[in-house]
Amino acid sequence: MAVNLVNVEAVGKVYGTRALLDGVSLGVSEGDRIGVVGRNGDGKTTLIRILARLEEPDTGRVTQSGGLRMGILTQHDSLDPAATIRHEIIGDMADHEWAGNAKVRDIITGLFGSLDLPGFTHGLDTVIGPLSGGERRRIALAKLLIDEQDLIVLDEPTNHLDVEGISWLAGHLRERRSALVCVTHDRWFLDQVCTRMWDVQRGSVFEYEGGYSDYVFARAERERIAATEEAKRQNLMRKELAWLRRGAPARTSKPRFRIEAANALIADVPPPRDTSELMRFANARLGRTVFDLEDVTVQAGPKTLLKHLTWHLGPGDRIGLVGVNGAGKTSLLRALAEAARTQGDVQPAAGTVTVGKTVRLAYLSQEVGELDPSLRVLEAVQRVRDRVDLGKGREMTAGQLCEQFGFTKEKQWTPVGDLSGGERRRLQILRLLMDEPNVLFLDEPTNDLDIETLTQLEDLLDGWPGSMIVISHDRFFIERTTDTVMALLGDGALRMLPRGVDEYLERRQRMVEAAAPAPAPAPAKSASAGDARAAKKELQKIERQLNKMADRETSLHAKIAENATDFEQVAKLDAELRELISERDELEMRWLELAEEA
Repeated sequence: MAVNLVNVEAVGKVYGTRALLDGVSLGVSEGDRIGVVGRNGDGKTTLIRILARLEEPDTGRVTQSGGLRMGILTQHDSLDPAATIRHEIIGDMADHEWAGNAKVRDIITGLFGSLDLPGFTHGLDTVIGPLSGGERRRIALAKLLIDEQDLIVLDEPTNHLDVEGISWLAGHLRERRSALVCVTHDRWFLDQVCTRMWDVQRGSVFEYEGGYSDYVFARAERERIAATEEAKRQNLMRKELAWLRRGAPARTSKPRFRIEAANALIADVPPPRDTSELMRFANARLGRTVFDLEDVTVQAGPKTLLKHLTWHLGPGDRIGLVGVNGAGKTSLLRALAEAARTQGDVQPAAGTVTVGKTVRLAYLSQEVGELDPSLRVLEAVQRVRDRVDLGKGREMTAGQLCEQFGFTKEKQWTPVGDLSGGERRRLQILRLLMDEPNVLFLDEPTNDLDIETLTQLEDLLDGWPGSMIVISHDRFFIERTTDTVMALLGDGALRMLPRGVDEYLERRQRMVEAAAPAPAPAPAKSASAGDARAAKKELQKIERQLNKMADRETSLHAKIAENATDFEQVAKLDAELRELISERDELEMRWLELAEEA
């Protein structure tokens, strides 16, 4: 039977006049892999902070098992700005120690690309202080994963990771024995890693079995039976359910409720996108030419990112663009946007970009554009346009579109300066769509957006007629909103990938393996007499250390028995005992190696 690690009993938490958590009771046991979802501001981060005892509840209590080893990744790290990456991740381990540790090598390579830490000026010896928030976050994640824990608590671990990094992290967490509680909006990651879901809604937490796809199925069924949600949110959930059932085969295990109920839910839901109809509409809006690139070279400063690129972006094309960091994804969009802004007067370093005369481009960059903080949300949208034509006879007012993007009637009168980062991102996307573009460039549009807002954006883009390029590390979003995946692999070329992101990861793996140095031939096993003497000497030293450790272990067991009623003292002694056992295991392995040599 799985050991219970943490219990949350009747917990309540109030901020101002709002109850984020109201009488919540939950438990985490050994082997649990729990994904936490919910709208921004509904209490996901508060819940896991209370679970980890970083924050105290107003009511109820949290209990943790004795000697629990917990690793926590919060949204704000506690790294020493004066320290180096080496000091924070590896500590006092000598180079030969950590380099000989397969786990440490795998974590550093998975999160940073290689043991040399490309992108960091001095590699492991880079000082942390001047680094960006994303770089610091990867360092904090690596530091956490190198240690051993009974429970890992992660708040948005995929932020600032590329597609490869997210894929590696999912595989790494699946292999670990630690229990996991994870807040993330990355739905592919949730499906890969989690076996249970917590849905935080208006003070309550609903539990579901399975990953994200199973959660969508089960929640849709629960809402169908209970009929408690407003029609708009039911329709959005039903549409995503239809996409999961029809458009993404083998994404999930068998749903944990009746298949007939799922089919009844989506019986009258149309396919997510009528591609041929959208292409006809896009042709009418754009004509034959959108962007034509002929023998183009794209540079960033002195560095050449793309060379001899010939490519045609046609009307209605929906492209997902993936690639290694620094390969030129954003630079390519900027070069096309500049050509569109100047109607072809400004060209890239070499080659020609031809822009269609009817192109009306909207470009969502990674930076959130500044708005007058005193403007109300609705005023900021109406400054662009009062009504918007979404195609196929669909028209919305500024207020209606605000509501679709999660800005309720009350929220529409909130000053822009009082919005959170995610809300400003939503407002930025909303203003772009209000301008009725026929070409969209979206550079990491999912940053800071919760799953519900992502679903709303995807629903809107399903019927949007025009050409679109999306750069994103969110595989689910790319698969949901685009028809073709193209990749920049860092070799100056742009390639189409018929099998999408899976093919990209396979190609990147082959490139990494091809670039890895060939293993050095194993030295002949002809140990000299001097080597044998040295091995025997070290053997004797290890045996003395093991004897001392055995005495220390006996002493610790006795002290734990003496202090059985002192919870804090037992926890401290248990942690010391675990560390001692770990050191003993390493010494015993070394003893076996030396015994073979001797």
